[in-house]
Amino acid sequence: MSIEALNERVAIDLSYLAFGGATWVRQIRHPEGHVYDAVIVGGGQSGLGIAFGLMRERIYNILIVDENPEGMEGPWETYARMMTLRTPKHLTSIDLGVPSLTFRSWWEAQFGPEGWEAIDKIPRGDWMNYLRWYRKVLNLPVVNETKLTMVEQAGEGIHRLRLEGAGAPSVSVLARKVVLATGIQGGGEWHVPPMIADSLPQHLYAHTSQRIDFAALRGKKVAVLGGGASAFDNANFALDAGVAEAHVFVRRRALPRVNPIRQMEGSGMIERFPALQDADKYAVISHFFRFNQPPTNDTFERASAWPGFALHLGAPWLAVRPDGNGAVVTTPQGDHFFDFLIVSTGLLTDPALRPELSRVERHIARWGDRYAAPAELASPLLDTHPYLTPGFAFTSRDEAGKAPLHGLFTFNYSALVSCGISASALSGMKFGIPRLVAALADQLFLDDREETLGRFYGYDVQEFVGEWPRRSQEA
Repeated sequence: MSIEALNERVAIDLSYLAFGGATWVRQIRHPEGHVYDAVIVGGGQSGLGIAFGLMRERIYNILIVDENPEGMEGPWETYARMMTLRTPKHLTSIDLGVPSLTFRSWWEAQFGPEGWEAIDKIPRGDWMNYLRWYRKVLNLPVVNETKLTMVEQAGEGIHRLRLEGAGAPSVSVLARKVVLATGIQGGGEWHVPPMIADSLPQHLYAHTSQRIDFAALRGKKVAVLGGGASAFDNANFALDAGVAEAHVFVRRRALPRVNPIRQMEGSGMIERFPALQDADKYAVISHFFRFNQPPTNDTFERASAWPGFALHLGAPWLAVRPDGNGAVVTTPQGDHFFDFLIVSTGLLTDPALRPELSRVERHIARWGDRYAAPAELASPLLDTHPYLTPGFAFTSRDEAGKAPLHGLFTFNYSALVSCGISASALSGMKFGIPRLVAALADQLFLDDREETLGRFYGYDVQEFVGEWPRRSQEA
């Protein structure tokens, strides 16, 4: 099979599912102009999958905006530095149950079933190419190089999104519903410990989420702070790019060996997580955070095979200071000099950290507002996560916030405590996206309840045209 043949197969499969029927959503008029039924912020895998899900619900008046150039959405061609995805290759995601839209179908169209059997995990670059194909074959309405700067009310049930384009003046669009499909960092910000940010000039360090000029580091000595999968991805990438030495520093005395996601993928935990009570949700995610995500075995083996690789366990950074053209890192084992530091310390989640939510974030309920965790589990990191509905909608701390928050959904890492592994991992998208789509569609339907019911009660189109007694009998 070729890609062209696969494209035809997708069209046939969608026609069998009656994809493309007439919309049921009423058109809203507003003095400022066109009103979208939904605007999705983020054109990566989540945003594309959500758009397809809405179109399957016959909601077509939608728009996707992404701040990156076309084909560069998400992390895959920017700061993701793993060679392959970490999830098992057989897990499906944004195909939403359509076999011809799976990564496997796309792969086999090019390399055949034998090619599928030959790969262990999905190569990172090929995953991005699959997303580019997915967007094109479904003709999804994405506008690139457009950044959301503010969400605000523009009337009852209407949100105004202020957008900035590349080199263009700020513009506004109106939407009944807004979905923040903004990736792993979209619920807060990447975290650089103040010990580093306050002590070093910016040219001496970078967070793993940033672009790093590895060519400039050839032959030099770098340190990586963190023991998660991303730390080893970056160490391996640096060594492959010609760095002389890459030292990974981990505060734990042993690397984590258990990946809780693998258990969750087969136990029903991912798809049924929203059914748990708050106490169980909080305890599960607290347990999840304690383990972190270990490096994949192949990533660790590749990194540790380099002559310049070094692993420092039980070695938290106690202090850093500039020294000449580099930096000195102090650990319990002493001082270490490096030319550059790579910070793999994850992110902080809090709606207050998102400038685009500054008009509404004070109303957004957090977990700390709704649930008092037992002392042995209580975590400020979890407490600042937004308290969401099972359909990924923000909830309000107060009565005043209900109107401005109505219609705002968040499908990013900040949903972890409320909705589990959904927007934060490929293995959860096949379950999370349908829940969000259903919740958004339900909201649209109920927002128009009076008009919808009025049309129903007033419907009088006669379908049955039979007569009795028949005219022939009368004759």
